[in-house]
Amino acid sequence: MIKINSMPFGEYQTNCYIVNNGKQELIIDPGVGATSWVLKNVKNPKAILNTHGHFDHTWSDCELKKILKIPIYIHKEDVFMLEEDVFEMGEESCSADHIIESENDLQIGDFSARFIHFPGHSPGCCIIEIADYWFSGDFIFKNSIGRVDFPYSSPQRMKKSLEKFGKISYNKKVYPGHGESTTIKNEQKNTSYWLKML
Repeated sequence: MIKINSMPFGEYQTNCYIVNNGKQELIIDPGVGATSWVLKNVKNPKAILNTHGHFDHTWSDCELKKILKIPIYIHKEDVFMLEEDVFEMGEESCSADHIIESENDLQIGDFSARFIHFPGHSPGCCIIEIADYWFSGDFIFKNSIGRVDFPYSSPQRMKKSLEKFGKISYNKKVYPGHGESTTIKNEQKNTSYWLKML
């Protein structure tokens, strides 16, 4: 049985998630100041997974990688944000160990996970699907979507991602990068509105 632990961190209150299956953990989007909380709440972590490369989601990646000696997963189009401090925020740079290039299922320890690419907010923005849960980063929030006015963002790609999202036929609980949880079906109700607004 999967248990999800979360805590918001940093100026932007970015949600860091720990996914626990009773034996192992996955760490998702460890942001600014997340390290000590993560260390207190993991016993057998297997990987750090990033929904995308923005600093408020990846800030503690390098520190946790060094301490826990676990790999980092991120989509290929956002690797450059991990390797370079592109927003000049003073973020420590490090390398990804597993670069996501497809939407195939991944076996990470005892977990099966899948990165589903929804670019727009960032080039490599993904939802991470684990069991009955989506970790949506800054693609989809409760009653909102990710901003597309940042460097490397694309309203055109966000439109295509929202169209793709609208065609998802199943329902899962959604844990976003900021704010409260929601569901796929709840947010699909808003898809046409956001497509008009872009």
